[in-house]
Amino acid sequence: MTLSPESPPPNFPEPPAWVRPAIVALVAADPDLAAIEDAAGPLPWRSRPAGLAGLLRTICGQQISNQAAGAIWRRLSAIPGALEPATLVAMDDATLCGIGGLSRPKAAHARALAAACLDGALRLEALEAMGDEAAVAHLSAIRGLGRWTAEVHLLFAHDRPDIFPSGDIALAASVAHLKRLPSRPTPKQLAEIALAWQPWRGIAARLFWHHWRHVTGRPLIEDPLPAAPAGGSLAG
Repeated sequence: MTLSPESPPPNFPEPPAWVRPAIVALVAADPDLAAIEDAAGPLPWRSRPAGLAGLLRTICGQQISNQAAGAIWRRLSAIPGALEPATLVAMDDATLCGIGGLSRPKAAHARALAAACLDGALRLEALEAMGDEAAVAHLSAIRGLGRWTAEVHLLFAHDRPDIFPSGDIALAASVAHLKRLPSRPTPKQLAEIALAWQPWRGIAARLFWHHWRHVTGRPLIEDPLPAAPAGGSLAG
């Protein structure tokens, strides 16, 4: 079966209606981006819950490949109570690391996230009303989240159209490859390059990840997330 750019890849949801016009606008502003879907196929619309489960999945992906993160996520999310703040906050390293597969720092980050949900330091229900920078600042104030985690979560769980995680190594590599740059740009350089893609930097980021998966031969996957539990997270 041949897929047109308007057709979603199998097993991925339809993107929001505004995405295709955004891609058209991006390609008009930067014709290099047209090569991405021509070679890799339609952009897959990756989506995660806008709550604790989505944030935990993003923590799993810190500084490792999406495939490795997916394997850890499947182990972690299968632990009874791991997606409920009141239970997660009390889990020890033997559970989160030995059974869930997290590193010790990530286990500490998961507990800090759960504690922030419980004590009100993290107001997940307020994120939708915040601007991009305010939302990034609110999330990254929690121990172990940081700017990259906040930006990736807002991209995939809240469909933010203009967030670009300039500290992402795969994005830097993808931009360098597509643009034929002599070296991988630094985060500061990448942020400056991305200014050309406003107000659709989030869509540009998705396209460049799609490009990098294609050129590196990595599988097009996104692990399903269970429904967000009551108390501490929102439905995606």
